[in-house]
Amino acid sequence: MRLELTGRQIDITAGTRRIIDTKLAKLERFMNDAAVSAQVVITREKTGHRADVTLHARGERFLHGDGRGESVATAMAEAVDKIAQQAHKLKGKLEGRKRKAAKDAPLPIEVADPELPRAAASRTRVKMPRIFKAKRQTIRTMTVSEAASQLDGGEGVVLFLDAETERIAVVYRAPGGDLTLIETKP
Repeated sequence: MRLELTGRQIDITAGTRRIIDTKLAKLERFMNDAAVSAQVVITREKTGHRADVTLHARGERFLHGDGRGESVATAMAEAVDKIAQQAHKLKGKLEGRKRKAAKDAPLPIEVADPELPRAAASRTRVKMPRIFKAKRQTIRTMTVSEAASQLDGGEGVVLFLDAETERIAVVYRAPGGDLTLIETKP
């Protein structure tokens, strides 16, 4: 981001520049590097300091904030907070447009029930299953019968290294109650 720094009735020291850079870096991170340039004017007044910040973002958007405080840091913090509120509002509008466009897209269709009208069937969405991380398992070497006996102990799935084939295999209980073995290929 290009920075244009002006001091009125005040000298811009390295410390002042560092304060301004850190405050603007916060905005740049929030805007996902959409900030193109910034103009900062620091003015010393009778009662303290004033910071006027104008931020030029991509898409010809300009955000402006001014802050007053006893020091340059407090004035910059106030100005950056005002710009952060504007950026948050702008970001919400842009994301709202994206969500709106996604709503207008055609929906995936489940296998339609022939008794439902065609319009109702086109509005049904496919519901994706949720994935939960249950627990970690160590892969131990065992036979298929040993894995099946562990499955009777209450586990839903047993992942093991088959002692005969030396390949990873999985044993699980199918919905009908039968045990199912899955073997991997080399």
